Amino acid sequence: MTHVLFLPGLACDEEVWSHQARRLSEIATVRIANYGSSDSLKKMAEVALRHAPARFALAGHSMGGRVAFEIVRRVPERVSGLALLDTAYRPFAGGDHGERERAERLRLVDIARSQGMRAMARDWVQNMVHPSRLRDKVLIDSIIEMLARMSPEIYAGQIKALLERPNATPVLSTIRCPTLVLCGREDSWSTLLTHKEMAARIPQSKLVVIENCGHMAPMERPEKVTSALVSWLEFLRTPIP
Repeated sequence: MTHVLFLPGLACDEEVWSHQARRLSEIATVRIANYGSSDSLKKMAEVALRHAPARFALAGHSMGGRVAFEIVRRVPERVSGLALLDTAYRPFAGGDHGERERAERLRLVDIARSQGMRAMARDWVQNMVHPSRLRDKVLIDSIIEMLARMSPEIYAGQIKALLERPNATPVLSTIRCPTLVLCGREDSWSTLLTHKEMAARIPQSKLVVIENCGHMAPMERPEKVTSALVSWLEFLRTPIP
């Protein structure tokens, strides 16, 4: 039986993968990582590996994709397949661009601490889904409630991890397992160009673009994302002649 380890993104929990995990559990053993209070990507990778089987496939969304790179960096021989969704690989930029990113992330941390995670989530989600979905009350409420389950302290720790993120560029060319690179076409945070660059650097990769979709692809377009992951997993399960 194939084992799949799902890695959630920033301030997300098992809800972000609920549709995908439900479907893939019909054909694989599924686990969704919980990083606890980890405040670095390396610590998150260690926590995710703690209960992982000897060999497994990895699917990481957003920050979870960066955690996946840390796992591949550590134990590449244990990873049978990789799925990278709405993520990125470069280190913290520094300079004006980096300072703008830092200021925006810390602004949200301040909101979380002073007004609560729900208030932060209402602000954050405005740029994280396709503009046409902002009036989708079911989707938006589910995202806000998911983030509201995190504490401001955990959120701040994960922001610290992202601001201190290492450069994953050297990892890309070393990946030897079948890799799905997927993103929403309108993802303004982790852009399609970034995913094209990753796919070009990873030897056995396939790029999938989800139309009319922003950064939260697993929740915005669950059926299409799940379909892509099922195809990826079935390919992993196909015997090599």
